[in-house]
Amino acid sequence: MRKRHGRQPVMTGCRPWRLNPLRHWGVLIMLLNPKDIMEEKIMTTPEAHKAGFVNIVGNPNVGKSTLMNDLVGERISIITSKAQTTRHRIMGIVNTPEYQIVYSDTPGVLKPKYKLQESMLEFSEGALTDADILLYVTDVVEDPEKNKDYLDRVAKENIPVLLVINKIDLLKSNEELEKLVETWKTRLPKAEVFPTSAKEHFNIDNLKARIVELLPPSPPFFGKDALTDKPARFFVTEIIREKLLLNYDKEIPYSTEVLVEKFDEKDNSIHIMAVIYVERDSQKGIIIGKGGEKIKKVGIEAREDIEKFFDKKVYLELFVKVEKDWRNRENKLRAFGYIE
Repeated sequence: MRKRHGRQPVMTGCRPWRLNPLRHWGVLIMLLNPKDIMEEKIMTTPEAHKAGFVNIVGNPNVGKSTLMNDLVGERISIITSKAQTTRHRIMGIVNTPEYQIVYSDTPGVLKPKYKLQESMLEFSEGALTDADILLYVTDVVEDPEKNKDYLDRVAKENIPVLLVINKIDLLKSNEELEKLVETWKTRLPKAEVFPTSAKEHFNIDNLKARIVELLPPSPPFFGKDALTDKPARFFVTEIIREKLLLNYDKEIPYSTEVLVEKFDEKDNSIHIMAVIYVERDSQKGIIIGKGGEKIKKVGIEAREDIEKFFDKKVYLELFVKVEKDWRNRENKLRAFGYIE
């Protein structure tokens, strides 16, 4: 029996964004209609309840978080075009009367340069130990031999592995896709291949249907109204961190961490005080900007998205503090939730 998470779900009472379905595009990949599969199983096969952990792994910047959000149907993970956007392991839970799917988005696999990245890698490696189904995500430009050791471990897994080749909307022909599929089938011979475009919602429904088919019989692991294992404060920090990634360049956003010090929720409003930590005094000045212009922009953008997330009026206060070399300090990483 595979190792299970000991975490308990935390109900936040929040209302996350709803993803809008996007148009399909013209690559022809014919699979069974997922709606027919699900309806037939429900109507003709009175089976026991199914539940399982579906862990999403792969290298940085291949679209794991976009895929996670599309599979869950809610914006659980933040998304930017920059690598290493995801730092934590984040669960998104899908419930129906017949099954519960516990998806996990994980940080991209990398060679650690400091203790924070060591913790991120542990999240990714841990995802191999407790999955019922593994989604290995790549894209159309990635070298199949990148992070070879990790991929070798995936190849040896005895659980179902679904190889998701994402971003196929960037390909120009079916011939390119066929060649790519053959290359990856050689690398992961036991995996089932699903060419997709998470951004365009292409072939996602077929992937969902196969996941449901592969789920083992099990009672639910979380309450049937649970959406995630993370508390409300976590999503506030992630939204603010997303705006830092989008508004600053080079090493600046990677040197930041966000901690919510006050989260005072009332019926129609939330008062939030959050601290942005940086590693050097010079970074503090860059974050604040001339006359506070840059930090004000981050605050406005974050507040707007937090209001959408909770569907409430938000009063957001941001502060910037220096915590020297926090990415290499175990006590700080524990305080920020990277070490348990």
